[in-house]
Amino acid sequence: MENRVIIIAGPTASGKTALSIEVAMRLNTEIISADSRQIFKYLNIGTAKPPLCTLALVKHHLIDILEPDAKYNASMFEQDSIEIIRRLHILNKIPVITGGTGLYISALRDGIFNTADTDDDYRQKLHKIKDSEGNEKLYSMLKEVDPQSAETMLPQNWKRVIRALEVFHLTGISLIDHHKNQEKYTGFNFFYFSIEPERNILYENIEKRVDIMILNGLVKEVSDLIRDGWSPKLNSLNTVGYKEIISFLNKEISLQRAVELIKRNSRHYAKRQFTWLRRIEDRIPIDPQNYDSIDSICDFIISYVK
Repeated sequence: MENRVIIIAGPTASGKTALSIEVAMRLNTEIISADSRQIFKYLNIGTAKPPLCTLALVKHHLIDILEPDAKYNASMFEQDSIEIIRRLHILNKIPVITGGTGLYISALRDGIFNTADTDDDYRQKLHKIKDSEGNEKLYSMLKEVDPQSAETMLPQNWKRVIRALEVFHLTGISLIDHHKNQEKYTGFNFFYFSIEPERNILYENIEKRVDIMILNGLVKEVSDLIRDGWSPKLNSLNTVGYKEIISFLNKEISLQRAVELIKRNSRHYAKRQFTWLRRIEDRIPIDPQNYDSIDSICDFIISYVK
C-alpha cells in the first residue's frame, strides 16, 4: 500500500511519545509532532516535550520552531504536515504523526473547515461577554446551542469557543458537523492508532507526570518566561500547567493548590481527548495493558501497517 502514514494518538500521559519514537526508530523514519504547545520554543517542562537526548534519536518536525507569541493553527499544521509527508514519501519512509491535539490530526486527515463567513459585529459582542463575564459564560452559551462541539473544547480555549459560536450563529450547524461534511483529502493512506489505557492507570500516570514536572523545575520555567518578557496572557501560556503556575507566581493561590489544579485540569483534558478519540470510527484502539511491552505494541503496529 503506497503513501502510508502512521498516526499514534492518545490522551495526555498515555505513553504515545515513547511508543512513536520506538516505532519510528524501527522503521528508520521521522516524526511529525501534532502538539499545539510543543511547537513553541521555551515551553519544555509544562508541555512534556521530549528532552534533547530523546529528540536526537529520531528526527522530529514541528517542535521548537516558533516563538511563544507566534500564531499557529490547524490549517497551518495541515499545510506544513502535508509538505513534510510528501518529502518523506519520496524517500520511501512512512511518516509517524503523534500528539494530543486532535484538531490538528483531524485537519490533516479530513481537511480544515474555513468556508463559513465571519460576523464581526457578533464576534465583537462575544468578546465583550468574555471581558465582562469570563470564559465560562461563553462556554455555557456554546453548550446550549452546540453541545457536541463544546465537548471537544475547554473554556480557556475561548478563541475556538467563539469561532464555534460564530459558525453556529451564521449557519445553524454544529462546527463538528461542518468538519464531518468536508471533502476529505485522500492522497494518503492513514493508519490511526489510538492509545487508550484504563482511566485509573491514566490518572495515576498524570499524577506522577505533574509531580515530576514540579521536581524538574516547572515553576522556574514559567518564572523565566515571564522574566524574559513573555506576557502571561499569551495564548501559548493559556494552557494546563502554565496558567496555574502563573496564578501561583501572581500570589493568587499556593503552590500546593496550583499543583492540585494542574492534576485536576489534566484529568479533565484527558477526558475530553477520550471523547474526541471515540468519535473516530476507523481508529485502531490499543490498551497497553493487553501487551507485554512497548516492543510488542510496536510489533502489532508495524505488522498492521505493512
